[in-house]
Amino acid sequence: MTDRIRTIVALGDSTTAGTPAFLSPLEAPPNGRGDSESQYGYWVNRAHPTWVVLNRGVNGERTDQILGRVPRDVVTERPDYLVVLAGVNDVYQGRSFEAIRANLLTIYRVAGVPPGRTVAATILPFNSMRFEQAEKIRSLNTWILEEGARNGLLVCDTNQAVRDRNNPDRLGSTRDGLHPDKAGYRAMGEAVARVIERAESSLSSPQRPRLGRFGRRVRSSAPLVLHPSGSR
Repeated sequence: MTDRIRTIVALGDSTTAGTPAFLSPLEAPPNGRGDSESQYGYWVNRAHPTWVVLNRGVNGERTDQILGRVPRDVVTERPDYLVVLAGVNDVYQGRSFEAIRANLLTIYRVAGVPPGRTVAATILPFNSMRFEQAEKIRSLNTWILEEGARNGLLVCDTNQAVRDRNNPDRLGSTRDGLHPDKAGYRAMGEAVARVIERAESSLSSPQRPRLGRFGRRVRSSAPLVLHPSGSR
């Protein structure tokens, strides 16, 4: 299949921006600064050169702060796809599960991107997590997977892409213990690309639409959930 020209907004915090080796264009205008390979969007674009990935990540932001940027960073861009990766800073700062869930739901709803083109990404671990923080991230990620199933969102298990195979509450490859290193961002980007690839393939196979919570027509009764191996 020949790639179509697509615009993808990558919305999130430091794990979207590319911390610690890259500052996003929002952090270092106009084009960002640092090692460009230290952002998952670089690897999405490398796999598909006709896909323009707009890095809209800001280090340290919570979901409520990211929500506040949606009109400027998503709505005005009118992207073909939106990737939402957010929540780890809320967990770090002790915000409640309910508050994080509500903010993520609102981001999915007000961004103006149909559910079948909105990628809900699971939250990454960090190595200094306390037990209750790890438990909250696991609960949020379970909810993200379930929310995708309910409303036809695309889902990418970015947590699985970067976590330690022997300890899922730690990053598998990291320089600072808080963020993926270049190899981790590559794994994330390749996982995100596979989700969008499958969504693009489904465009030529229309299915009977149904309505999700957001009152929009969605493509199927199950989300596209892609793990690093590419299995469902």
